[in-house]
Amino acid sequence: MKMLAFVSFIVCLVTIISPVEIFADTALDIYMNDFYSKSNEASQILKEIEKSLKEGSRKEVCSRQREAARLGLLANKSLIKAFEIEGANPPIQAIKASQQRWESILNEC
Repeated sequence: MKMLAFVSFIVCLVTIISPVEIFADTALDIYMNDFYSKSNEASQILKEIEKSLKEGSRKEVCSRQREAARLGLLANKSLIKAFEIEGANPPIQAIKASQQRWESILNEC
């Protein structure tokens, strides 16, 4: 009985003292999450602008449009960085098209 109590104590002690491994996001996950969050936020801003324009309001359209474009361009940079980390070739045509779209939105105001 003493042996069982001793073994149980040791098991509990090891369980409590042993470090718990934390599964952190990898660099790839961080850049992909950044890409998705920024591109979604930029798209949401553009949808809000479209809605307000349909309602006849032009309140802060240019400043919000610039913010969306800035986020879109940053999202593209994160996507390129994620592909570099992965060691894969990024879809250059699609990224360039997206880059041109965001730059045109930025320069329209």
